[in-house]
Amino acid sequence: MQQDFFSHETAIVDEGCKIGKGTKIWHFSHVMPNCTIGENCNIGQNVVISPEVILGNNVKVQNNVSIYTGVECEDDVFLGPSMVFTNVTNPRSAVNRRGQYAKTVVKKGASIGANATIVCGHDIGEFAFIGAGAVVTKHIPAYALVVGNPAKQIGWMSEYGHRLSFDKNGIAVCEESKEQYELKNGAVRKL
Repeated sequence: MQQDFFSHETAIVDEGCKIGKGTKIWHFSHVMPNCTIGENCNIGQNVVISPEVILGNNVKVQNNVSIYTGVECEDDVFLGPSMVFTNVTNPRSAVNRRGQYAKTVVKKGASIGANATIVCGHDIGEFAFIGAGAVVTKHIPAYALVVGNPAKQIGWMSEYGHRLSFDKNGIAVCEESKEQYELKNGAVRKL
């Protein structure tokens, strides 16, 4: 049976996974049972994708990333090298909490930097940008730029990936793409 995706000979793809056309799974990665991975994704080296994880189309997962049960990434999400999700709020080795996994949704177009940690149960808004090494401990709004431990918002980002500067009327223009954005009531939207 011909598969429409590439899986390196050292990668393991367990039974029951749905993997989209054009997706590439690289060296020493493990896709566990019943995952759904969209089209044209790139799963880097030494990635673990736990059971029932959902990745949309065009998701880029860099090397050494752990994506645990309860995580869903929408289309066009970028997961930087060695970033990690958690799925239990208060883990203890001697206490089985498998039935208590918290859900985390990473919305369309969001980017998570290298070595960042996303504490479970906190969603990442559309086109948000999580800086390298940040520790996310709360929901992140769409287009927000956050850095640090714990992660704090320091600005806003365009869909193109540039920092936005809003004028007195709450309007910003992305320098490179020329897209316009509006900041109103603490939320950003593309015009």
